[in-house]
Formats: sequence, C-alpha cells, structure tokens
Amino acid sequence: MSAFRILIADDHEVVRRGIRALIEGHTGWEVCAEATDGREAVEKAIELHPDIVLLDVGMPNLNGLDAARQILAANPRTRVLILTMHDSEQIVREVLEVGARGFLLKSDAARDLVAAVEALQRRTTFFTSSVAEIVLNGYLNRRGDDKLVKDRLTAREREVVQLLAEGKTSKEVAVALKLSVKTAETHRTNVMRKLDLHSVADLVRYAVRNNIVQVV
Repeated sequence: MSAFRILIADDHEVVRRGIRALIEGHTGWEVCAEATDGREAVEKAIELHPDIVLLDVGMPNLNGLDAARQILAANPRTRVLILTMHDSEQIVREVLEVGARGFLLKSDAARDLVAAVEALQRRTTFFTSSVAEIVLNGYLNRRGDDKLVKDRLTAREREVVQLLAEGKTSKEVAVALKLSVKTAETHRTNVMRKLDLHSVADLVRYAVRNNIVQVV
C-alpha cells in the first residue's frame, strides 16, 4: 500500500519540525515536501499532488487561506488542514468557505494533530472544540449583508494586498506575481479605489483586520 502523503506549509522551521516528527511517527504516513510560504505551498501541491496539505494561516507572500483556495481550485480532491494561532469567528468562516476540511489551533497540535490527519484521511472533517462550538452556534449561516468587504476583491487583488502590506514595492510585487510593473501598479490603484483606502498605512490596517496578513 502506498504511503499517505502530506505537505507541510509553515514559515517557522521549529513548527515544521514538530509537525514532521508527529507525522513520521505514524505508520503509513510520509512528509512529501515542506513549504515556507503560501506561494511555495501552492507550487508544490500542484506539482506533487499530496493527499493532505497542512497550511498555516499567517504565512508571507501568500497567506494560508488564499493558498488553500488556489490548491483546491487546481485539485479539488486534495484535503486541506488549516493550522492557526487564532480561532476568531471570522477565520472560522473563511476556513470553511475556502473548502478546507479541518481547522486546528497550533496550541492543540501536539494533542490533536494525529487525530485531525486521521479524520481527513477518512474523508471526514476535524475542528477544534472551540471551533465546533462556533459552527453549532450558527454563526457560519449568516450571509447577505454580512459578506466581508474583501469579497469584492479578486484573488489576484488579494495577493497584491498581502504583498503591499508586507512592505513590497510595485516592482517587487510585479516580480513576485510575474506581472509587468504597469499591471502591478494598476492592481494597486484598483485595490485602493475599491476599498476606499488612501495610504499604505490604511492598506496595512485593512489587511490585518481581514486576516490577509497577521501580526504575531
């Protein structure tokens, strides 16, 4: 029987090592690759077709939620487990909306990671107890006027927001996304107009509030 293949994506080496140790201690599982940011995770997931991708939410260059969107768009059969330090209602809603099958707090990983991966291996779902409570309370059923403003942004525009909020120039954004500088500047202009933002500081505050970047 072939091994159950898992890709780990987290920008902290210590976290990746800990997760790898837990996974490799389980018979029949293997870590097929590691990634240090969301963009690398997407590239490796598309190349290697892992059974599960473990994604940290707060990664540079492309956050875990947007990486999950791209991975699942490329291969809907891939199972995604989101790892995060925070369990706010907004993050829970977004995790489910992008199609991830599990949500695990990093503080619970030592205790629950194996159970979470086993659940996804069986093609069921796994949520930390506090997250399950949020779901049961019906928060995720709120729609309509409760839609986030950022839903108006395209996937590309969300990538641009993250890169700009991380301090990259339009030229650096263009290089990262393989665009012309003019196109990158056009995306920047469109984002600022759509969100009614007037400075980079406004954009950073928006990105933090909407979990596009995270402040540790």
